[in-house]
Amino acid sequence: MITSFAIAAAIGATVFIVMFVLSLAGILTWAERKESAVMQDRIGANRAKILGLRLWGLFHIIADAVKMFTKEDFVPDTPHRFLHTLAPILAIFFALVSFAVIPFGNAIRIAGHTVGLQVVDLNVGLLYVFAMMSVGVYGVVLAGWSSNNNYSLLGGIRASAQMISYEITFGLTLVGIIMIFQTLSLAEIVRAQGQLLFGFLPAWGVFYQPLGCLLFLVAGIAETKRIPFDLPEGESEIIGFFVEYSSMKFGMFMFTDFIETVLIASLVTTFFFGGWQVPWLADSGFVFPWGSAWDMNIWVVEILRVLSFMVKVSCFCWFLLLVRWTLPRFRFDQLMQLGWKVLLPLSLLNTMVTAALVLWLGR
Repeated sequence: MITSFAIAAAIGATVFIVMFVLSLAGILTWAERKESAVMQDRIGANRAKILGLRLWGLFHIIADAVKMFTKEDFVPDTPHRFLHTLAPILAIFFALVSFAVIPFGNAIRIAGHTVGLQVVDLNVGLLYVFAMMSVGVYGVVLAGWSSNNNYSLLGGIRASAQMISYEITFGLTLVGIIMIFQTLSLAEIVRAQGQLLFGFLPAWGVFYQPLGCLLFLVAGIAETKRIPFDLPEGESEIIGFFVEYSSMKFGMFMFTDFIETVLIASLVTTFFFGGWQVPWLADSGFVFPWGSAWDMNIWVVEILRVLSFMVKVSCFCWFLLLVRWTLPRFRFDQLMQLGWKVLLPLSLLNTMVTAALVLWLGR
């Protein structure tokens, strides 16, 4: 039976993860412009100010939101006006609900109850994430089809082809993680990474699956539909699936890209970099491999773990922005060849080698 305390804990976890994701996604809209400006020897966003303060351009986040809400909401002459409005809602909704199973901290004890620091701990959490991310592409496809525009339709078709091509690699790269940790629960996968390899090295997934981590990251960038995999948008070619969108509907599609960036960073952190785990940090405090220890209050330990997750996710978000402003866009034939002729064979090879090693060594 679900108690009122469990409901309150789930609501608290939901509020935390939504505020963290939305806040980080909003900051990324500023960070992307600032990072690209630094790389191109420009100043970047710095004009919006409040009470004479500019704060390095941080107020541009507020200015962008005000601009999106106040612009005209144009709807093209299309017989699918309902689907045209529904598409951006689907895109952002399924991107957000994917975070429900991602643990941002260890389970804690409050008033005699064990509370997991995640919205819900599903024993098939990994399948849930893939299901939500796969359904999210319907928002993009519907946007392209319902806009009654050939260029937007082409963008939607590109998005569906890209999702099919890279979703297979995206899933196969995690088969090795499943074989190693023997669970589909994200919380259990993170807890298993709290052990030590060779007595001193954190047992993070990246040390078990270095090739899998690289393939997962590349396929994840393709799932976000951002440069160098932004063929569904292709601003210099077809403008993309959102060509007939304006005002906050366009803003929702743009914001979805940043939410998906946070999602990929969170998944890479969870599967390959220990999630909330801090090297050598146990429930009692730091226990170092050379024998010394540093006792800490349990609440300090839990705060450090949550901060560890947030810092790791932020670092990967920065890295994804770096990739976005470093690499040029692929041609569509290059995109397909990379997915089917390079990433898919490598992911299959990685899966077979992992299976052979698991059988030979014994888990």
